[in-house]
Amino acid sequence: MIRVYNSLTRTKEVFEPVRPGQVGIYLCGPTVYRPSHIGHMVGPVIFDCIKRYLSYCGYKVTLVINITDIDDKLIDEANRRGITVPALAEEMIDDYMANLQALGIDTVDHFPRATEHIADIIEFTADLLAKGYAYVSDGDVYFDVGKKADYGKLSGRSLTSMRGEGGEWAERKRSPVDFALWKSAKPGEPSWPSPWGPGRPGWHIECSVMSSKLLGETFDIHGGGLDLIFPHHENEIAQSEARFGKPMVKYWLHNGLMQAADEVGKVGGRTTRPVEGDLASQEAGKISKSRGASPFRELLQDYDPETIRFFIISTHYRRPIEFSEARLREIATALDHFYRFFQRYQRLTGEDFYRLEFARTRMAGEFQGDGSTFLKEVAEHRQRFLEAMDDDFNTGAATGVLFELLRRLNRFCDEENLEQRACRDAGRLGQLRRGTQVLRELGAVLGLFRHPPRETKAVGDDLVRELIELLVELRAEARRAKNFATADRIRERLAALGIRLEDRPTGTEWTIQR
Repeated sequence: MIRVYNSLTRTKEVFEPVRPGQVGIYLCGPTVYRPSHIGHMVGPVIFDCIKRYLSYCGYKVTLVINITDIDDKLIDEANRRGITVPALAEEMIDDYMANLQALGIDTVDHFPRATEHIADIIEFTADLLAKGYAYVSDGDVYFDVGKKADYGKLSGRSLTSMRGEGGEWAERKRSPVDFALWKSAKPGEPSWPSPWGPGRPGWHIECSVMSSKLLGETFDIHGGGLDLIFPHHENEIAQSEARFGKPMVKYWLHNGLMQAADEVGKVGGRTTRPVEGDLASQEAGKISKSRGASPFRELLQDYDPETIRFFIISTHYRRPIEFSEARLREIATALDHFYRFFQRYQRLTGEDFYRLEFARTRMAGEFQGDGSTFLKEVAEHRQRFLEAMDDDFNTGAATGVLFELLRRLNRFCDEENLEQRACRDAGRLGQLRRGTQVLRELGAVLGLFRHPPRETKAVGDDLVRELIELLVELRAEARRAKNFATADRIRERLAALGIRLEDRPTGTEWTIQR
């Protein structure tokens, strides 16, 4: 039984889709005016994992991530660069898509763009006007928040507390809290014809229109960062429920924000107060383009995409993610334990881990251990993984179980002396294969271990390789001469350089930690 934390009710609830067996998920995507940074990857990675898990559990899932390709920020940036808004949007969309592809985010069914739905936005706005929930003012159209008695139910804000948040066009509104559905065009801005004059859509209405067109008037899961609860998601609820007269979304899931480790605002910002867990402090320290975060493609030059993906899911999605390159290096080192096991598995069995067949669904993967103590423990690890994911998609706990399973697989190899060729009978290797298939199965649920990791430059450098081999050979000679002080010093100096040695009956193997 899957349970999810619903931001609307502020409780964990049993997950029951609107339509049995089918799940619709909408995730707020980027405003494409500058290159993506790592903060833009958090939501897509998390909801890619959520879709993978729900699909694994037997649901037919549709995942939508929107693209905001018309906005004040795009207009300003296009003017600054001396190019058109569509040209800027295409450039940034290409950047965004390349980054998603690098991270293995390939489960998204639709990437709707706001400019593709202008006619739908005009129709939606006209219907709100006809129903008395909106009004026209000097070519702008505003949603009349006072007409929605339950406005503020997602954020917990009262209308009184929101006074004074009227924004640039406050003088045109009946109330400072009313928000724009349609904005009249300024000279030189991109615009579309409408019954209220040339203009462009407001930000909030884009998501209401695209989600209802692709997922229905009521759908299952709406995701996004905590910073979007107000005003964006609050306004989505108001306008959607005003038009359709029914709940917009059954479950609201909000992920924590990516922020600088140890200090708020460290990445591209000036604030230096300690990090706390509430929304205000997360927003103060969140990594954003305006705070100087570097383009994500630059991060990909230094770190394998799987390292970054694992880093994002190693924390429960509702918690803030503390970014630091030191943490990325820790994750890379931890992942090396998996990669060394994959090499060990191939050495012992002659089979490529990445070509190993595995269960694609929860039901197909069920097993009890088949009378083997080892496989019974593997089955218990699998069950703990599923329990973690059933509990509000707790990828942090689930990745912890993967490490436990990895340790058990390695211990089985050691206990059964599988490094000795004589001990590799069909029964032992069959158990190892079955346990490794479970690791492959659970990794795939999180979008992990689908391809071998990218080699670092150092691994491919022939001179470095030869120097390491020489030091390994000198260490072996020192050990044979019982000069253990020298042997230990070589190991320690190599470890300090990020080179790990592992002694086996067949010899010493080395790996460069990423």
